[in-house]
Amino acid sequence: MSFQSIQEMLNAEKQQGLPLWQIIMEEDARETGISAEESKARMSQLWGAMRAASREYEDSLRSTSGLVGGDGARMRDGIKQHEPICGEFIGLVIAQALQMAESNACMKRIVAAPTAGSCGVLPAVLLPYQSKHNIPDERMLESLYIAAGVGQIIATRACISGAEGGCQAEIGSASAMAAAAVVYLAGGDSDQSMQAGAIALKNLLGLVCDPVAGLVEVPCVKRNVIGAVNALSAADMALCGIQSVIPFDEVIDAMREVGSQMSPGLRETGEGGLAGSPTGIKIKKRVLPQR
Repeated sequence: MSFQSIQEMLNAEKQQGLPLWQIIMEEDARETGISAEESKARMSQLWGAMRAASREYEDSLRSTSGLVGGDGARMRDGIKQHEPICGEFIGLVIAQALQMAESNACMKRIVAAPTAGSCGVLPAVLLPYQSKHNIPDERMLESLYIAAGVGQIIATRACISGAEGGCQAEIGSASAMAAAAVVYLAGGDSDQSMQAGAIALKNLLGLVCDPVAGLVEVPCVKRNVIGAVNALSAADMALCGIQSVIPFDEVIDAMREVGSQMSPGLRETGEGGLAGSPTGIKIKKRVLPQR
């Protein structure tokens, strides 16, 4: 996109008098050299792929390392057996986040949103929300454009790579995207969507990327859960009129700065943080004995 900031995107909405999702869609079409209809068709394919990934989750599947698999089913089944502390809806969000992230670790088809390691956040928020409120797919696609606009600006101003900016750049970005999208679905205006995105991202500033044995499994899968739940709490705050004291663009810039100051051992190298814990080292030796 040509937009370099969240504020620029919001200004375009006011100047053009069009819905924000449409402005983002038309900008995507212009940049990629396709029609708006083709852009929407591509977005529909991505939404369809998210839904298919959810349907095709396999309870019995385990990652090659054996570290990941089955927790999504445990959470889903547990909700049926007892009332979750956070309530049924949040329980379903948690289960969906686990399932999608496990599917990624088990090499199944997912949608990187914005990355494979954070693929569970956006669908974990949107799929249960659509089901609960019976929202038509057309409106879901519109929310995905809101998410895409936020993600693109984060990628432009900062980064979405754990290797470059830590997990804040992956789960944090995904959480901001999901928060903005679900506010739109809930009837919030564009400013509220961006307030939610800012709150969600700043809540996860400093989150390190420390995959045990260098695999996108531990703690990555469960961090998808915190990204999804964080997005919902940020969305609820924004819908109640709570604002981020620090503007979204400045939060993004701060994320970039924090990422640049992180030790290389905390940026996807599998050396520091949980990866460098005694148990993390033991796991590495077991699953990667040649290293």
